[in-house]
Amino acid sequence: MNKVKKSKKNNYTVEELENMKNSQQVIDMYIENIDENLNMLGVIGSNIKAYIPRNEASSIVGDDGLVEEKHIINKKNKVIPVCIKEIIKNDDGSIELVMSKRVLELKVRKWMYMHLKPGMKLRGVVVSTTEYAAFVDVGGGVTGILKLQDMSDSMLQNASDMFKVSQRIEVVVKKYDRDTGRIELSYKELLGSFEENIKKYHEGDIVDGIIRNRIKSGVFVELQPNLVGLAEHVNGIEYGQKVLVSIKKIIPEKKKIKLVIIG
Repeated sequence: MNKVKKSKKNNYTVEELENMKNSQQVIDMYIENIDENLNMLGVIGSNIKAYIPRNEASSIVGDDGLVEEKHIINKKNKVIPVCIKEIIKNDDGSIELVMSKRVLELKVRKWMYMHLKPGMKLRGVVVSTTEYAAFVDVGGGVTGILKLQDMSDSMLQNASDMFKVSQRIEVVVKKYDRDTGRIELSYKELLGSFEENIKKYHEGDIVDGIIRNRIKSGVFVELQPNLVGLAEHVNGIEYGQKVLVSIKKIIPEKKKIKLVIIG
């Protein structure tokens, strides 16, 4: 049997590709370009030509029944997980692959429908951030929403204050709606409780902090993710600014920290 010329790491035979197709094995594809019809063109491994037709780019479609452009155009120059849908054997002996992201998403959604439940930990990749949330790919292109209030107790103003696009993170499933497929995620449970985080701090310590929010009674300062204290107002400070603070008082039973901004 003729072998497809690949790097040593990805030296697939036609038989191996057929087995991968039949078992819906997940494989990485590098997207080199996107044509005028929103088909994604690229390679598997080092030189197996492959493409993803628009209708196989996602399991989510718009009102017109087509995969929306927003699910496609941001994939250029990225590596994405896909499944083999079709193997094309050319007359010259070369191989081309038709790939599908839709098949993978449906496979993942089926697994999630059967197994996903609140409290479960998942590994994911941040795909976008807004003022109110981060959107995290938790597998096969299936995205969950991580709202600001579930990131930290630090009163953030924008998800980008904590996460960057393409950042790999671990999250906890907060809610899962089997009817709609909507997944709500949480992160702050993984950052430790107040009691755990306060252990390394003591009254009188001088530490670094970040200005996070203002209220009438003072300014919230983040000492570390998921641990904030309250300081009196100081002129000339802004959200996100790094400051030096002194820990004036720790009140464990109320989960409160009183701070003084000193620089």
